[in-house]
Amino acid sequence: MAGHVPRKRFGQHFLHDPGVLERIVAAIAPARGDVIVEIGPGEGALTRRLLERVERIDAIEIDRDLADHLEAEFPRERLTVHRADALKFDFGKFPPGLRVVGNLPYNISTPLLFHLAEFASRVRDMHFMLQREVVERMVAEPSTSEYGRLSVMLQTRFRMEKLFRVAPGCFRPPPKVESAVVRLVPLGVDERPAVDYAVLSRIVTQAFSARRKTLRNALRLAAEDYAALGIDAQLRPENLSPADYVRIAQRVAGAA
Repeated sequence: MAGHVPRKRFGQHFLHDPGVLERIVAAIAPARGDVIVEIGPGEGALTRRLLERVERIDAIEIDRDLADHLEAEFPRERLTVHRADALKFDFGKFPPGLRVVGNLPYNISTPLLFHLAEFASRVRDMHFMLQREVVERMVAEPSTSEYGRLSVMLQTRFRMEKLFRVAPGCFRPPPKVESAVVRLVPLGVDERPAVDYAVLSRIVTQAFSARRKTLRNALRLAAEDYAALGIDAQLRPENLSPADYVRIAQRVAGAA
């Protein structure tokens, strides 16, 4: 979109590199009838390539000027633009099997990922461009510096794969950080833990807000709880696996 000045308040960095765009489309591998929602289509660089492969797209764009441009370029039967904040958007209005894609604004990426996780049961997969450090936190293993709340809460809902890195020069304007593309696929029915995610979230948040403390001091569960779960209370929060946190949440919820 010629003349559009990227707005800092929306975290706008427009991907323009043709090679990277083609790699993203290849990773998504869209089929003609797929239900695709694009978050933050911006100037439409990815949108155009996706519309070469699918019948139609729903796009969520908060910037009114960009939304106007997209609606002027594409017929409404092919592109429906929702002028909305993705952080508040109800993705449940779309049919199951949803495929979500986008170059997510880096300034809201973490809360947006938590919001999208609430709709995991309706999603087929998600492909996002994110700050590389965020992607590394998403896929991090226990007992590493990158492992934390984001790792646990997403890994209990999704299988995730870091696909490839993207250099700052592929964007306009170039961000100050390196980026990466990640794929999220919801866990199957038989793989999803039977857990109250509100309880899990509370426990994980409490644990990693004191990640340098031992579990005994971070969570303050009774000694018999740790003994029953077979978890050493002298470990630190980063040493527990997502499955360990699920077991803690199940025990806490059962005792409530």
